[in-house]
Amino acid sequence: MVETFLGMVLNAQEQLLKVEAGNPEKLVSYGNAVLNKTEKLVSTLVTPTKTSYSLNISLNGLELQVFAVGPEASMKEIPQLSVNSTQMEIDLIQISENNKGSAAVAFMSYSNMDNMLKPSFFNTTDNDTVKTMMSTVVSATLPKTNNTRLTKPVNFTMKHIEETDPNGTLSCVYWKNTEWVVAGCYLVQTNSTHTVCSCVHLSTFALIMQTKPLAETGFQSDFHLDLLNTVLVSVGLVFLSLTLLTFAICRRHLRMNNTPRINLCISLLLAHLIFLLTQSYLNYIQPLEMLCAVLAGVLHFLFLSAFVWMLIEAVLLLISVKNLRKIRSKQKEVLGWKCLVIIGYVIPLVVVGVSVGLFPGGYGSKQCWIKMDRDFIWSFVGPVCVILAVNVIIFIGIILTLRSALAGLNSDHSHIKQTK
Repeated sequence: MVETFLGMVLNAQEQLLKVEAGNPEKLVSYGNAVLNKTEKLVSTLVTPTKTSYSLNISLNGLELQVFAVGPEASMKEIPQLSVNSTQMEIDLIQISENNKGSAAVAFMSYSNMDNMLKPSFFNTTDNDTVKTMMSTVVSATLPKTNNTRLTKPVNFTMKHIEETDPNGTLSCVYWKNTEWVVAGCYLVQTNSTHTVCSCVHLSTFALIMQTKPLAETGFQSDFHLDLLNTVLVSVGLVFLSLTLLTFAICRRHLRMNNTPRINLCISLLLAHLIFLLTQSYLNYIQPLEMLCAVLAGVLHFLFLSAFVWMLIEAVLLLISVKNLRKIRSKQKEVLGWKCLVIIGYVIPLVVVGVSVGLFPGGYGSKQCWIKMDRDFIWSFVGPVCVILAVNVIIFIGIILTLRSALAGLNSDHSHIKQTK
């Protein structure tokens, strides 16, 4: 019965959002009404108990959990309630002791409440900031509990529903009649995916981020940068295509192994082409999360392939330098083109595969690239740093080997002159 009434309240909320979306005063009034009705209906779910029980309800637009304890309940740890990726820790043990051994807590998460109680209702001294809701709106109450005084602050671990802006300011807020306010709540810690808020009272809570609006010159600057990026990448694609065409035409006349250079150009050409198309149609691709993640994974693979082919080219160059004093280089015998292709593409494929296995959600940021969550960017930066470090070592080895070989050639030349 309670679920039916809750469903009616939530359906009414959806209808009101369609009709009164542009009326802030009506949204605030209806939002308060939904909160009050929901809390009253949820309180009817609490029944007296001697031990303890937990009740979970999931509806379209609302998830709630009720946890109640009685005089005979044996709790040694503070219970943690969880709804819709948000956790709450409340000292129900002490609250129950203040209420003759009985107490109950209700924890609710509203998926659409941010459309009524908008982040723009956040009361701040700086009204020029752009305010973004960073979490679902949650409510916590102590239904059918006489003494509702909290002995300890309540902690909320909120999952971010949007990517955080490094230059933004996060605030833990609660709803007070007509606006979001900070009083009594403070931010404990945060990372790229979650924020822990602590509050000294129970109410309706949310996480809001404030960012500075981009000035008109900023938009112009972004436009010019995007235009410059498009032009430069396009020019790069033209020259990479010409390079591949040159290798294709002159392939029979070259005695050296050009496999690394050809595949390096192919990797860079495909990577920059996909990057250019992705950024050009980002508004259409971004809503398709799976496509965005796949494109990020392909770019990860292609850019890593380019660096691996650079490393292979450095190794082959070292072999060539070491064979300077020989009449014919053994380069082709040491590493054939089939072996090179396997090395050049399997290594980055393994890195991408391991990355996906360790963190499947690491691809598909707002720019359809690698996400910064959990330092996942190191799946790209780490191998690149290793390859660059090895390349530096090989470069030093080439210089030393070349110096020794040239010194030997000069010595042989002097010896031949003396013999004549």
